[in-house]
Amino acid sequence: MNKWLCCSLLVLLDIIEWTTQESFPPKYHHYDAETRRQILCDKCSPGTYLKQHCTARRKTLCVPCPDHSYTDSWHTSDECVYCSPVCKELQSVKQECNRTHNRVCECEEGRYLELEFCLKHRSCPPGFGVVQAGTPERNTVCKRCPDGFFSNETSSKAPCRKHTNCSALGLLLIQRGNGSHDNVCSGNREATQKCGIDVTLCEEAFFRFAVPTKFTPNWLSVLVDNLPGAKVNAESVERIKRRHSSQEQTFQLLKIWKHQNKDQEMVKKIIQDIDLCESNVQRHIGHANLTAEQLYVLMESLPGKKVGPEDIERTRKTCKPSEQLLKLLSLWRIKNGDQDTLKGLMYALKHLKPYHFPKTVTHSLKKTIRFLHSFTMYRLYQKLFLEMIGNRVQSVKISCL
Repeated sequence: MNKWLCCSLLVLLDIIEWTTQESFPPKYHHYDAETRRQILCDKCSPGTYLKQHCTARRKTLCVPCPDHSYTDSWHTSDECVYCSPVCKELQSVKQECNRTHNRVCECEEGRYLELEFCLKHRSCPPGFGVVQAGTPERNTVCKRCPDGFFSNETSSKAPCRKHTNCSALGLLLIQRGNGSHDNVCSGNREATQKCGIDVTLCEEAFFRFAVPTKFTPNWLSVLVDNLPGAKVNAESVERIKRRHSSQEQTFQLLKIWKHQNKDQEMVKKIIQDIDLCESNVQRHIGHANLTAEQLYVLMESLPGKKVGPEDIERTRKTCKPSEQLLKLLSLWRIKNGDQDTLKGLMYALKHLKPYHFPKTVTHSLKKTIRFLHSFTMYRLYQKLFLEMIGNRVQSVKISCL
């Protein structure tokens, strides 16, 4: 019986000890000189160190760590740990030292930590794409491109891309692609060879003043009735309404009107100046020679709905290098309803800095934005254009502002 009682007491003591260890704040045993007994004291919290042990009459005294030192757990130490010195070569500070955390360093962009050294991320060779981008903690993970995909460049960021669907472009497949080469397409349908930019940046900038800032019922009909010269027929108007968003409807209508009335003196002058504007835009960004990867990054940086990889690949196949960016911007505007392309470009430029775009490219984009904002001929023609349309459209326009 005594033996059973002894075992029960031991089990009870174990339970008490386990319960004590699980209590909060965590405790530790300390010998109290006054009572000559072991007592339980509170441990010190992170960010502090032990100044005085507890007694039977007072609690543990903990004080904050001094500057440039820390403790990161509950403890009974009478001193804090000094923070690590400045970061090593090719590293930057991820988190500065504070009372509860040591200084945390990480490798610079494009590198990862391996045995205390910051090594460059692996670049995947042609035939292989990135399936897991490198981080400051791990290397790039590459994988061979599966059937139907390819990568024709050495890159630490580019994934495998889908082979171009020649038939979807109305072209013939003359050479099947593999892991490192795209399909090669060819065809004799002239329409499929054209880039097909619906509205240029200059047309958008010029005609944007005619787009209502608020919803205006029958706005397209008002424009059709009041534009001078040859009228846009009802069938074309209905087709525009079915295919395009509200803003795009205005652009497409004015584009058709401009073409139908190209022999009018006033319209001739408008066309000449839009052509002059387009030649300047082409001079600024038409020779940017963006790589496929740079086009992907730029399109991802634009706000709203994204222009997908298939659209980008199709554009690269059907448009000349000087027209590719303009075509993709046109596709982005159409996807995003009533978005302003210039504002979208300004937004993208702010988000391109981490990608280390060539300065020549970002400089060209900035010059294009400044040029289109400052093209003073727009203001003159906008006034003349409103006078051509007449007082009715002018009053509707004013009511929308």
